[in-house]
This record gives sequence, C-alpha cells and structure tokens, in this order.
Amino acid sequence: METRCENCIVRKFNSLRAMNKEELKQVSDAKVTKKFKKGDALFEEGEKLNGVYCVRDGVSKLSKLSANGKDQIVKLATTGEVMGQRAVIVEEPTNLSAVAVNDMEVCFVPKEIIVDSMHKNPDFTLEVLRHMAHDLKEADDVIVNMSQKTVKQRVAEAFLYLKNNYGVDEEGFLNLTLSREDIANVVGTATESCIRIISEFKKKGFLKTSGKRIGIVKEKELQSLIDGF
Repeated sequence: METRCENCIVRKFNSLRAMNKEELKQVSDAKVTKKFKKGDALFEEGEKLNGVYCVRDGVSKLSKLSANGKDQIVKLATTGEVMGQRAVIVEEPTNLSAVAVNDMEVCFVPKEIIVDSMHKNPDFTLEVLRHMAHDLKEADDVIVNMSQKTVKQRVAEAFLYLKNNYGVDEEGFLNLTLSREDIANVVGTATESCIRIISEFKKKGFLKTSGKRIGIVKEKELQSLIDGF
C-alpha cells in the first residue's frame, strides 16, 4: 500500500497533488517503479518519451549537449520532482538527458494518464503549468548567472546550493557528492578550471576535501564572494 500514489507523500511536492482520487488510482494502476544505479541514463536527449518520471528517491542530473560536445547541467532533480513533462505535453523529443547521480527509484507514469487528466482536470493542468513556469524561471536565472557572474562566483554558488538543498553529513561534508566534472558542467566551465578554483578555495580555508567529498568551512566568505564583496 505504501507504493500507491494515493498514500505517497512524494506527490505532495509535484503536480500530482492536484489529481482527484480516481485519477490517482489510475496512475497507481498504470505506473511502473524503476530502479537506476549511479551513472545510469533514465533517458537521452532527443528521445521520444512515452511518459513522465516521478522521483521517489535519489537525484538525477538533467543536461544538454552543446555544439562542442560538452554537457551543460541545467538542473538537479530530486525527490518529488517530475521529469519529462514538457516533452510529453508538447509531444516533442526531450530536450535534455537524465542521468542518475546516485542510486535512484522512480515511478514511470504513461503519458496517456497525464494527458487525459489535463483534459479533464483544470486544477491538475494549472499545477503542471505552475511547475513548468518555475522551471522557466530557474532557466532564466541560469542565463543571468552565466552572463553576469564570474566562474569563481558560480562555483561558490553551486556549493552553497548543494548544502542548502541536500545538507551535510556528521563530518560536515556535502551529502550529495558531485564529480569535479559535474560541478564544472553545472557552472559552465572547463573541468581543469573548476579543479583550480576548488584548490584555491581550499587554500583560503573556504572548503575542505576528503577524496571526492567536499565540505564548506567558511560559508559567509563564499556568500561574500557571490555577492561581489
């Protein structure tokens, strides 16, 4: 029963919360639970999606391949988020790829259920539009950051984002461990530049590292750097 959509607290974080009991029952009957290991692809850019992915557990990186063959990570999707809505609704190939950052469990919901509910339930349609509008706002912020902030500011901002959204462990290291390449792809710079900046932040005492793990030591100093002070 705990995997039924009617009883799942995850849906409270996404547009499925606007569905009525009958619609949720249809989703529960039709959905398929899938598990992905770290590094597995949920879907590839240009793929035609036959449904949406609701994240029950874990984190996925959503990225787009640029003309020079470099991945730009545009979003990290975590518990409660729905991936693939836009592609399903407009019936276009997906614009992004989704890869598991850590082990994941997701629910795949066939597009027929989503489209049918949008036709019948205006509250659900409004919720879908609100979430898509939020994604557009985040995309706008990314564009502004790329054009107005330095690479150092963007790297510092990425670390604070990871701390604020995913927390830290008992040793003070970030709970979500991204590779140096992934961090570089989030901020839009070369991996070598990202490594140099992390090393500089460590020498200044802003960060601490242990293997791939990174911890924030001086949050105020990072925030001051972001603010331009």
